[in-house]
Amino acid sequence: MPTLTELGTALRAWRESVAPADVGLPAGVRRRVPGLRREEVALMADISFDYLVQLEQGRAANPSPQVLRALAEVLRLNAVDREVLYRLAGSMPPPSGSVPRAIPAGVQRMIDRMSDTPVAVFTAAWDAVQWNPLWGELFGSPAVLDPGAASDGQAPNMVWGHFAAEPPEGTSGVERDTAHTDAFERMMVSDLRRAADRYPDDRAVTALIDALRASAHFDELWARYETLPLEGSHKTVVHPELGAITLDCDILTIERADLHVVMNWAVPGTPDAQKLDALRERAGSAPH
Repeated sequence: MPTLTELGTALRAWRESVAPADVGLPAGVRRRVPGLRREEVALMADISFDYLVQLEQGRAANPSPQVLRALAEVLRLNAVDREVLYRLAGSMPPPSGSVPRAIPAGVQRMIDRMSDTPVAVFTAAWDAVQWNPLWGELFGSPAVLDPGAASDGQAPNMVWGHFAAEPPEGTSGVERDTAHTDAFERMMVSDLRRAADRYPDDRAVTALIDALRASAHFDELWARYETLPLEGSHKTVVHPELGAITLDCDILTIERADLHVVMNWAVPGTPDAQKLDALRERAGSAPH
């Protein structure tokens, strides 16, 4: 159970992490602490200075949704921190807007340094945002992601690709044994439900789920209401030219941006690793 002290500690930490320039204020030369002053936050959030002090000191309970919304905006909280704010205040976060797709600069730099690994970035709803040349070489086409593209010209979606799409001719397919298939499917359905809960106003997510529920198998998994963590998986990519390539897959979740970074690895010294080396050579010589 969150305490008022936890809410106050979080508010102070967020206030001190916002640079005055981020909200259009001059930095000044006499600031004794980093971030924003209490009076600045109170003024921009349209609440009294005394009330903000009470909140930060854990002496005020049950701030209204209007106050929480104003504080989240002034403190420039992202979607994850916004949920934390509401929960620490004992409130339910209001519905969010669309699933975020922006890749932060630091994450982009990390991805750029992983050119020797097949890597792709997906939204919380598993729409593909970006993939590197090696991923494109592995799956046979940059438009096809493990293994199918979404319908109607939308961004490729991994869940749609698994449950509802056939790999286009000349592209790679993905095979898993029974145990890994079951674990992968349950994990993906569970994570898509989390995205639907966080972004109930995103019509694209609603449309995706409605279309997927035409699959009896997906609908059965959806009806379980399971909550499962994202974990790595084991699979075999059947490349149209190189044949079977057995890989381990890891998923890195970027919470602040609500993105998933998917990476594939082959055991060093194996024929699978040699096939990845061949694809690296192709990716390195391919035009960008």
